[in-house]
Amino acid sequence: MQHLFRTSFGVIALAAAAAGPGSLAQAANGPFLAHQALYDLSLVKSRSNSINSARGRILYNFTGSSCEGYTSEFRQVSELDSGEGKITLSDLRSNSWEDAAGKSYRFKIETRMNEADAGRVDGSAERDGDHINVKLKLPAPKSFTLDGKIVFPTEQIQRIIAAAKEGKSLLELSVYDGSDDGQKVYNTLTVIGQPIPDDRTASPDASTSDEHMKSLKRWPVTVSYFDRESQQKEGEQTPVYAMAFELYENGVSRQLVLDYNDFVISGAMGKFDVKDSKPCN
Repeated sequence: MQHLFRTSFGVIALAAAAAGPGSLAQAANGPFLAHQALYDLSLVKSRSNSINSARGRILYNFTGSSCEGYTSEFRQVSELDSGEGKITLSDLRSNSWEDAAGKSYRFKIETRMNEADAGRVDGSAERDGDHINVKLKLPAPKSFTLDGKIVFPTEQIQRIIAAAKEGKSLLELSVYDGSDDGQKVYNTLTVIGQPIPDDRTASPDASTSDEHMKSLKRWPVTVSYFDRESQQKEGEQTPVYAMAFELYENGVSRQLVLDYNDFVISGAMGKFDVKDSKPCN
């Protein structure tokens, strides 16, 4: 069950991420919106009856510009009840920064499970030609290289929006976000649906009523995450988790659904605030 909390950073960072007008963002008709979003978590279903109930919240802040780069601050507090008094409480906090061109990425992640000591990851990644140099400070000092085709989370959302605007329905990307022990890479498959008509909002929330959002396009998107190492060894496999959401062209997402195979959790937007953003000089 711990994989839920270890990997939630990457999932929600994707879902709520906003990016700046680099080359890919221009293809997606930036600029993207600086904002704060609050998501209320609840259990949709438990396929194996391993979870009786789930509740929690995600608070996400996004700020920055194409000049200074983009900062994402994220906190998720979750409680899972597996029955017979077994409660798993997690507190996940992260802070990351990525430049608009997707060349530099810095991250700090702290995960606390119940009363155990917090697990910490602290590192940076720099794109250099056909490879990426990663330097970790925590959980232990380590340097290694990754394939240069791998993207960071902000660039991932840029590419999804650009693909949606081009009318593409499938997008495959390998993504590095610093989650787990700072060495995990995920292969992702993104399925993009047709734009959602303006008059089709089954469950309105704070984003659908915001003046900044009413004239924007949005698409139904599902991203499946696969363990890259296992996939290379074993070939076809089921995803570690999948996530569905409605993605606006300015990078904001609503109606989150996180599928962890054994159980499914929804994230309904409970609050949405637009942040002031300083233009580049």
